[in-house]
Amino acid sequence: MEIILMTVGRTTIDFVKEGIDEYIKRLRHYVPYTILELSDIKKGGKMSIPDQKEAEADIILGALRPTDYVILLDEHGKEYRSIEFAKAIEKIMASGYKRCVYIVGGAYGFSQRIYNIASQKLSLSKMTFNHEMVRLFFTEQVYRAMTILRGEPYHHE
Repeated sequence: MEIILMTVGRTTIDFVKEGIDEYIKRLRHYVPYTILELSDIKKGGKMSIPDQKEAEADIILGALRPTDYVILLDEHGKEYRSIEFAKAIEKIMASGYKRCVYIVGGAYGFSQRIYNIASQKLSLSKMTFNHEMVRLFFTEQVYRAMTILRGEPYHHE
């Protein structure tokens, strides 16, 4: 199974890019992992928030496949401890899906159309992080999950 982190917008902070690249390099030994950066909405600042969310939904839906297992990174999603997250990934991997797509929305979240197609919602924390940091934190957690599933010593409990 391929794990994809789909994001609205690009990663521009250098130290975040470096961290993401390091964990993607490590993940190559475990699972295909890709970050798919979708284009920001041009003229987004001139649109109403609902219109911007709908425009982002069009872009997200255009990048998904009908057979994808979709999980939204959302502040109202389920929170996991790292071991629980590893077990959740393992369960999805065993289910036969070819792609599991985790989506980070734009600054204002998701339109209802995106909520309607999601299988799950996941929250990384009760705290709020900027969208670029979420990419790094999530990628590290996928790496951590893979080491947990292999019984490797990266995670300490």
